[in-house]
Amino acid sequence: MFEAVIFDFGGVITESPFEAFNRMETRLGISPDTVRRINATNPDTNAWALFERSEIDAAEFDRRFSAEAAAFGVNLTGRDVLSCLQGAVRPRMLEALRRISARYKTGCITNNVRTDGPDHATRDARVTEAFALFGHVIESSKIGIRKPDPRIYALMLDHLKVEPARAIYLDDLGINLKPAKAMGMTTIKVATGDDAIEALEGLLGMPLA
Repeated sequence: MFEAVIFDFGGVITESPFEAFNRMETRLGISPDTVRRINATNPDTNAWALFERSEIDAAEFDRRFSAEAAAFGVNLTGRDVLSCLQGAVRPRMLEALRRISARYKTGCITNNVRTDGPDHATRDARVTEAFALFGHVIESSKIGIRKPDPRIYALMLDHLKVEPARAIYLDDLGINLKPAKAMGMTTIKVATGDDAIEALEGLLGMPLA
């Protein structure tokens, strides 16, 4: 029934950046999920959205995000947020990706940002391996389109040459799953990684761990 499995990266292959945000918020004495609330305000035009589409650079992101945080009554900089983006790879998800890539077309659609540091795919050997296992990768920061814009999902389906009904899409954010589901893809909302593996095993009929 299925020909392709398409993954989000942060929060699916790696731990959710929101976990790192929560740890930072605790460390700084800020209310939990403050970063999430800031990023949910004006989600198409805020600093985060502009940065993920490469419409602003890291310095401008820092300035804009800091101002948005201040509007929430919080002393938090964009630099603080960027320091939390490199989540650890989930070993069981990486093994699942290895097995899936041997039998199915694979893709990755990731909302990400460009920073002045080293490329994200060179910081951890497991991250490098994961990106190498994807048949195609679409990064918002490189094409100027970010999820949940339906165009980014259509681009992946076109590249993989697969119909929506024959694709599975995984993401940790419900808002990013809705367009994929509306297009006809089977979607999986990822919480811990283990839940996604169990769902994938049921859909694909193969062991992934």
